[in-house]
Amino acid sequence: MADEHYSTPPATLLDVARAAGVSASTVSRILNGTAKVADAKRLKVLEAIKALNFTPNHMAQNLKSGNSMTIGIVVQDISSPFFDEALRGVDDGLKGTGYTSVIVSGHWNAEEEEDRIRLLLARKVDGIILLSGRISDETVLRFSSRRPIVSTGRSMQTKSAIGFKIDNEYGAWMAVNHLIGLGHRRIAFVSGPVDHSDAEDRLKGYERALTEANIAIDRKLIAEGNFHEACGLNAVNHLFEMRQQFTAIFAANDLSAYGVRLGLYRKGIRVPEDISLVGFDDLPGSAYTAPPLTTIRQPMYDMGRIATHALLTIIDGKQAQWEIPPVELIVRETTRRR
Repeated sequence: MADEHYSTPPATLLDVARAAGVSASTVSRILNGTAKVADAKRLKVLEAIKALNFTPNHMAQNLKSGNSMTIGIVVQDISSPFFDEALRGVDDGLKGTGYTSVIVSGHWNAEEEEDRIRLLLARKVDGIILLSGRISDETVLRFSSRRPIVSTGRSMQTKSAIGFKIDNEYGAWMAVNHLIGLGHRRIAFVSGPVDHSDAEDRLKGYERALTEANIAIDRKLIAEGNFHEACGLNAVNHLFEMRQQFTAIFAANDLSAYGVRLGLYRKGIRVPEDISLVGFDDLPGSAYTAPPLTTIRQPMYDMGRIATHALLTIIDGKQAQWEIPPVELIVRETTRRR
C-alpha cells in the first residue's frame, strides 16, 4: 500500500512535452512567447500544462536569459513620507510586470549612493531607479553603461539614462506669489540644503516672486534648512532671536513647515491669524495638520510610476516617452489675507 504521505513530484517541462507530443524546446518557446506554432499544437501544450499543473521555473528561465526580473531602487530616506509616496508609485508601476524591487537608501550622501548602486549592480538588477540624490550626472551616466538608470530630480536623456524633474522654481514662485497676493510683504523663507538642486531652484523662485512684485530681498529673512522638521523649528527660533519682522513664512518643503508650525505654536503665535505659512510637496499628512497646510503639490506618486514605466521601456529596448504633471498650489487653512 502506498504511503499517503508521499506526494507526486512536480511536473517538469519534459513531462509537458511528452504529454503534448512535442519537443521540450517547443514548450519552452511557447512559454516564452517566441514560438510560432499551429493553434492545434499550442492548444495541446496548454492543455498538458493545465492537466499536469505545471509551473515554470522562472528562476532558471531568468538565469538562462540573463535577466533577474529585479529593479533596484535608491531612495534617500526610507522613513520619509516624501519617498513613501514615490515608492508607492513605483510599486504600482511594477504590478503585473513580473518584476520585483530591491530598495536601498543613500542617506543624502554621494559616496553612500555610489556604494548602494554598486551593490545593486552586483546583484544583477536589470535597471535602477534613483529617487533624487547627491551623485553627479557624470556618475549616473557612468553607471548607466552597465544597467539602465532612471533618476528623478535631474534632467538628462540618453539611450540608457533618463532624468526628469519638476519645475521647482515655478512652484516656489507660486507659493510666494500667493502670499504676496494676500498682502504680505515681509515673507521669511526656510530654505533647503545649499548644495541641493531642488533647494536652489526653490530659492530662485522665492527671489523671483519678490523681485517681480518690487519687494526688496532681505537676506536676514532667509534661514538655511535641510528639509527636516527640526530645521523649521530652529529657523523660527533664529528669526525671532534676530528680531526679524515678518507676516508670512514659506518653507522649502512640508517637513520644514511642520517644524515651523511647532515653533510658532510654542511662541504663542497663531497660524494664520498672526503669521501665514506655506509648504512645498503636499505630503499625505499636510491635509491633516492643525490647521491644514497650504502647500505646493508635486506629483510624487506619479513620478514614481512614470520612472518605473520609463525604466521598463528602456530595458525592453525601446525609447521611453513621458510627461510629468505640473506642480499645483493647494490652498488650505494656513494662509489668510493680511
